[in-house]
Parts: sequence; C-alpha cells; structure tokens
Amino acid sequence: DVQLQASGGGLVQAGGSLRLSCTVSGMSFVEYAIGWFRQAPGKEREGLSYITSRPNRATYADSVRGRFTLSSDKAKTTFYLQMDRLKPEDTAVYYCAAALTFSHIAPQPRGSLTSNDYHYWGQGTKVTVSS
Repeated sequence: DVQLQASGGGLVQAGGSLRLSCTVSGMSFVEYAIGWFRQAPGKEREGLSYITSRPNRATYADSVRGRFTLSSDKAKTTFYLQMDRLKPEDTAVYYCAAALTFSHIAPQPRGSLTSNDYHYWGQGTKVTVSS
C-alpha cells in the first residue's frame, strides 16, 4: 500500500520559516502529482501547491505564491514545502497528497489544487504561527 508521511510542522513566530516534508513509500510509481493542502479550524481545506513529474514544475495558490516553495529530492520520493515569511493566518494542519500511476500506459496525473484529484493522503502536520 502507498503511504504518505508528512512531518516538519511546529510553532514559529510570524516572519519565520518552516520546511515540511512528505515521504511517499510502499509502492514504486511511474508518474506523480504531489499536492500540499491545509485546513484551519472552521475553514475548508485549501490547496496550496502541487508538482507533477512531467512537466517537473510547481504551481502555487495566490495565498502562498512567493512565500512557499515546493521541491523534491533526487529520488522523487520525498517532497518539501519550504514556507518562508510565515503569517499567523498560515496556522493550520498541513497535508500532503498524491496521485500516482504505476504503469507507463496509465494517464499521467495532471495535478491540481483540488483535493478530489488526489488518491493518497498523509496524516497531517500542524503549523502554528504566532504573532
């Protein structure tokens, strides 16, 4: 089974930085779309960023563009969300999600900021930004 392990959350002051990690394990995949989402108390889940295997580039929501950076390691099994210039309104539980293909003949995941496009989810890591 595919497992996603998110980590790196914590407490940080406004203006500070955190780096979240998402490790994908359990099955070898061919193509991917990895997304980061967050959910603050009383609010809907918000898509922040995603990256696809082809093209290998990241897309960002307006709320985090210029402050957050999504990247991966060389093995393409761990994905990082570098969060800079954090604001109190960034406080939330952050989730990583994946859409994966395991065959070269399967359609490539297109990636999106919509949670329904992802099949696998990590357990969430809490980020608290103090003012």
